[in-house]
Amino acid sequence: MGGAEFWQLITRPNENFDRMIRSGIPAPEFLYPRRPGRFSAETTGIPALCMTVLPHLTDDPDGLFDELAPRVSAWPGRPVARHYGALFELLADRFGRGVVVERSGGALAWVPWLREAFPGARFVHLFRDGPDCALSMSRHPGFRMILRTMDARAASGAGPLTRLTEEHLRSLPPDLAGLFAERFDPALLLEAPVPVARFGAMWSRLITRGLTALSRVPEGSRTSLSYGELLDAPRRELTRLAGFIGVEPTPDWLAAAEATLDHGRRGASLGLPPEELSALRESCAPGTEALRAALAGA
Repeated sequence: MGGAEFWQLITRPNENFDRMIRSGIPAPEFLYPRRPGRFSAETTGIPALCMTVLPHLTDDPDGLFDELAPRVSAWPGRPVARHYGALFELLADRFGRGVVVERSGGALAWVPWLREAFPGARFVHLFRDGPDCALSMSRHPGFRMILRTMDARAASGAGPLTRLTEEHLRSLPPDLAGLFAERFDPALLLEAPVPVARFGAMWSRLITRGLTALSRVPEGSRTSLSYGELLDAPRRELTRLAGFIGVEPTPDWLAAAEATLDHGRRGASLGLPPEELSALRESCAPGTEALRAALAGA
């Protein structure tokens, strides 16, 4: 595709994200709404590139958006992966950086496609105790929306990749159909009775499939990083991470990174009622075993 088409691809607003913002439940990683600029979920829609990426790089995401638009749009036709690579190089040069690191929850599912698009990429599998991670997912509006959307598809008979039509929505019960309104009651998402064990099953699926894909990555291009070990020995693990990425673990960076760690998150699932915890552990068991086996063979 040409540069103009690529620019449209990475800036097109995400309808689901805008709907969540209008309803008052943006995901924590949606940085743009915290310091809103000229784009709005209510009117223009928030460009995908602005939602999270640009606010991580600058306090003026609108200005950077305007700076990038004419340059990227003028690029020649080429495979989309080469456009992304050029964008990363452009941003790295713009901010005087030598390495680009992408970190998204759930990105483990994309390993096969990321390898194909970026043959020289290195992969860091940052993992956490399964039940603790699943409990965190159960409180995240994005992961809750994924499961509720799956429920809506199943209830309407729509396929996994089929866009839900008005006919589909009319066949749904109000608690599911309401989630697809332009603005919905947050309680429909946040207070829906979704067992935490379902998030454990989701975690297990992501882990087992992702580890299979990671096992095909050459050993020198992959490593793992345990959240528990990061809490226990932050400077050691961060220094190891920096070495793998290829950057200098400066004292200021180590201190700033260590200060962001939240020790109160470890063991969070232990506060669940016994029956709920037991069901959660059972749903996480396949992923936990796959992770144990992968680490034993590392």
